[in-house]
Amino acid sequence: MSVYRLAAFADEADPSIDGQIAALLRNSVDFLEIRGVDGQNIADISNEKAREVRAKLDAAGLSVWSLGSPFGKIGIHDDFAPHLEKFRRALENCAVLGCTRMRVFSFYVDRKIIESPPVSKGFAGNPFFAEKKAIFEEVKERLSAFLEEAGRAGITLCHENEKGIYGERAADCLDLHEALPGLKAVFDPANYIQAGEDTVRAAALLKPYIEYMHIKDALSVSGEIVPAGRGDAHIEEILKCYRKGVLTVEPHLRVFKGLEQIERGTDRRSEIGNAFATANEAFDAACGALKKLI
Repeated sequence: MSVYRLAAFADEADPSIDGQIAALLRNSVDFLEIRGVDGQNIADISNEKAREVRAKLDAAGLSVWSLGSPFGKIGIHDDFAPHLEKFRRALENCAVLGCTRMRVFSFYVDRKIIESPPVSKGFAGNPFFAEKKAIFEEVKERLSAFLEEAGRAGITLCHENEKGIYGERAADCLDLHEALPGLKAVFDPANYIQAGEDTVRAAALLKPYIEYMHIKDALSVSGEIVPAGRGDAHIEEILKCYRKGVLTVEPHLRVFKGLEQIERGTDRRSEIGNAFATANEAFDAACGALKKLI
């Protein structure tokens, strides 16, 4: 029998923490993957604000599952020092919010690097191998700095596959996880569909590293996000291999307030429809679609 607990990016239902709590309770979702709150990205809130959010969640009987941070969503050649300093401050808020996980990324890189074979499969005939190897080393160095700081704070870092970053494709993600054993994975099947990846193969490849999953589906022909089970990500098949754990609902079924803050460097609006009249309706539909699958 499958045993799952649900988390959600409830900022897609409402930008306010009060509205997010209402959406979670209405859908019987236990955890918040906190990303945006009261108009601010989670990476930008103060300790005082984090304490206020924690008090409201505690009063509602809810918990934060993971900090849905934007760390690693800068260019690989951008200045890393201020990004790392901001990361350190966010670790403090993990403690305040009572969560032990943080979602991270592996930096935006040139498309030719993403489309080159993984460094573990490198060969002399690949004209971009040397460049990809050098960027891989830079990505490792930056993620290692994150991991060192997170380790001291008792926080598990979970890398999400995302379009445009070094770890867009499963084979490159595998190289990162093998090189950085402390780095776990957030498996996002819709992102793999949009990258042209076979999600079932990707899940099998990364299974030893997957800490949890983001649940959203997509159509391979267009990349459009659809409710779980209605796209080409084979979510139901993948879940058969993961009979327990936490699943985070990430609706992306309607353009929502704050989207521009979390998609810096990309424009994902063409992949998100507005088939639902309100953000809350889209959020409820996403939660309901996942519940039907499990």
